[in-house]
Amino acid sequence: MYCRGLAYLQLRDGTKAAAEFQKILDHRGLNSLNVLLPLAQLNLARAYALQGDNAKARTAYQDFFAAWKDADTDIPALIQAKMEYAKLP
Repeated sequence: MYCRGLAYLQLRDGTKAAAEFQKILDHRGLNSLNVLLPLAQLNLARAYALQGDNAKARTAYQDFFAAWKDADTDIPALIQAKMEYAKLP
């Protein structure tokens, strides 16, 4: 699901990408510490932004930031997410 979501993002199909990342988040299973969960949240935000749904994108980015609130500030994914979030209208 994660790789499909990334492929849809590369194809600029935000709707299908969002569906794949949402499936991951809806079915967290027993491994709630899986590294793909926060990345799925981040990519869900990107998919919503691609769709032009800025309200959902903002919420998804905020959820990602909340999950990574104690993360090192120099993590490339976090730096990139903050720049993307700042560019949302």
